[in-house]
Amino acid sequence: MNHFESVEQLLNSQEDSWQKYLKYRRAVYSRLMGTGMDGNMISEANWILRRNYECGEDMGIHAEAGDVVYLDYGQAYLNEMGYQHFGIIISVYRGKALIIPMTSNAWHFRNAYDPDENPEGKRHLMRLGKLEGMRKESVLYLNDLKYINTARIIRVIAHLDTDSDLYRRICRRMLEVMFAGDVIQSSRES
Repeated sequence: MNHFESVEQLLNSQEDSWQKYLKYRRAVYSRLMGTGMDGNMISEANWILRRNYECGEDMGIHAEAGDVVYLDYGQAYLNEMGYQHFGIIISVYRGKALIIPMTSNAWHFRNAYDPDENPEGKRHLMRLGKLEGMRKESVLYLNDLKYINTARIIRVIAHLDTDSDLYRRICRRMLEVMFAGDVIQSSRES
């Protein structure tokens, strides 16, 4: 198969064997899912193009803690972030990033925990508001953080200063959700 530079180029290739493969995959996804077929096809194309990169730097993507990125999480199970979405990087180590997925879904924003505006809200959701460089208010899925190969990053969208109060609050809330408050509380008591 030829070397392709972009998802669009790959998905629109006229190579006969590739077109047969795409037709088959679309039929499978359509039968299994009905909706979400495009996200699956794009994730599969991204995987084909990026699977051999050790990290994003191999593709000229230099990500760091505090970056808000658009990336491909790949296929997902229920209640997991999947396909192409935004996320904020908490740390980068050896070509992998600890990332917290985010959304601009209005329902999630309304229902997210906020100590002042919504103290009864869902604690695994954290309101970010509208960050500079973003078009909408965003919410973090704190219970969906994970390490990813930075080759999954499609582009850096914005940056949140890691010395900012908001970044420190994100890290505290992340730890609270990760350890359900137990570890943090016991370390305060020591």
